[in-house]
Order: sequence, then structure tokens, then C-alpha cells
Amino acid sequence: MAQSLFRALKKKQPETAIDVLAPGWSLPLLDRMPEVRHGLEMPLGHGKLELGQRWKLGRSLRGRYEQAILLPNSWKSAITPWAAGIPRRTGWLGEMRYGLLNDIRRLDKSFLTMTVQRFAALAEAPELTEIPEILPPQLTVDPADVRAALDDLALEKAGDQRILALCPGAEYGDAKRWPEAYYGDLARRYMERGWQVWLFGSDKDRVVCDNIAAAGTACKNLAGRTSLAQAVDLLSVADAVVSNDSGLMHVAAALERPLVAVYGSSDPGFTPPLNARHEVLSLGLECSPCFERECPLGHLRCLRDISIDQVQAALENLVGQSER
Repeated sequence: MAQSLFRALKKKQPETAIDVLAPGWSLPLLDRMPEVRHGLEMPLGHGKLELGQRWKLGRSLRGRYEQAILLPNSWKSAITPWAAGIPRRTGWLGEMRYGLLNDIRRLDKSFLTMTVQRFAALAEAPELTEIPEILPPQLTVDPADVRAALDDLALEKAGDQRILALCPGAEYGDAKRWPEAYYGDLARRYMERGWQVWLFGSDKDRVVCDNIAAAGTACKNLAGRTSLAQAVDLLSVADAVVSNDSGLMHVAAALERPLVAVYGSSDPGFTPPLNARHEVLSLGLECSPCFERECPLGHLRCLRDISIDQVQAALENLVGQSER
């Protein structure tokens, strides 16, 4: 979602050079954002060691930048731009960052209700009178990288055979995961119609994806087998995607894949997919969104009551749109 900010900055000042300080795992995403000149790896750790590393990095960047825009609200995220002596340091007040920031914004959550709006607003003047324009994220992929990923994972997109990508994980917790048995049934339905089904996820999602693949679906199980770069490149060739509310959901949206996004404990109004071709499935129960990792009531109805037929109907609608 940060790419919407980068696009807004480039629209205002096309010659601006944007470097992004971010966790190392996310650098492959930045490589696929044409607005970003360089990705810089952010030190991660605990306690004084991490703070010292952030200070040292900031000192090494002195004299290189005119402005820093901070998306995290944490106090420690402001150390590096402050140590770098960057003249203008912009961000929401967050954890009382007086002194560390000198272009402090005060967030009205009732006005800017979406995460992406709060990011894009930092490209605007301090006193906003209307919601900023949201330029949706758009990742770019190199066909050579796609071909290399296909070869490395022994995959093939053959002829007119279509590919359904399933992203059944969600690092936050079970309250964001549509049941794996439902994913398995959906996979069987599409494989019986001649589709390939690829399962995506990190190493943490391997057990969930192993269970789906072991249920007689013969899916291509890629969980824990791809780098993030490869996952992005392979998702770009999918004909449709079904995902929980997760990072891969936002990647699929930024690749403009037809996407069915399944929401449980989280709020589709706060962090929705931002592409044109998507359908959100959320029941809007009185107990949701609860934003909990595990269902506090123990029934997980917000996800279990979203049927396989509902997801398939949403998929069929999107696939039909893409064929017109």
C-alpha cells in the first residue's frame, strides 16, 4: 500500500528520487515498484543494539536527502531520519515523536478511514480538506524473471490451461484464515474443470498448504519453496486468485489479478484490495471485525459461514469479466 504514496509523490514531482528504508524481506517488492530508485535495508532487532544500528545508519546517510516521510508510527522508526539530519521529517505524531519529526501531522481517523489514505495523505499539505486521490499499487514484473521462476519450480503455464492461485495463509492468526478444507474443496472443483491450482505461502504456511495438497487435490504446493520475488512473479501469471486478508492478497491486487478476498476478523473497509477486478467476501457479523488473532467466541462463523459456493460464484463473476 505504500506504493500509492510513491506514485502520488512522482505525480507531483516526476523528477523526485525516492529511496525506501524497509525490512530486508520486502526489498523484492520495492524492486518491482518503478517509482523506487533504491531499497535500503532497515536494521531489525531488539533493544539498544537495534537503536544503535538505526542511529549508525542515519549518520551514514547525512547530506543525501531533503525529506523523509515516515509510514510507521513508532518512536524508533524516527531515529534514522533524525540521525541523518534530514531537513524535513514528515509523519503522523504516532508515539509522541516531538523533536524527532518537524513536520508532524495529527491523524483524524474518522476522516482518513483507510490505511492507504493515511499513507497518501503524507504527500499532501498538512491541513487536508478532502480525501487524497488514491493511485492503486501497480507492481511490474520482467518476463525473464517469470520464466526463470517457472523453470526453477518446474512449473508450466501451458497453452490455454488456466491457473488458480490460492493463498490460504495469514501470518496474523487463524481468525483471518478461511478453513483449509474449504480451500481444498475449491481446488478440487477447479482441477476437475482442467485448471491448474497453485498454493502460495511462506514457510509458516507450509502445514496449511501441505494439508490442502494432501487431501487428494494434487495442487502445486509452493508454500515455503519460493522467494518473495518468485512468488510475485508467479502470481503475475495466475488467471484468478483467492486469498485471505494477507500480504499476498495485496500483491495479487497490485498485479491486477482477478481476486476474491475473504475477510474474517479484519475490516475490508480499512485495508481492502485496491485493484479494479476484485470481490470482497465479508459477512459483517455483529462480532466482527474483532481484529483478534483467534476467535474470542470460539465459533469463527465470520469465516466458516462463507461457503465454497459463494467463493466460486465470486470467482466465476471475475473470470467472466476478464474474458469479456
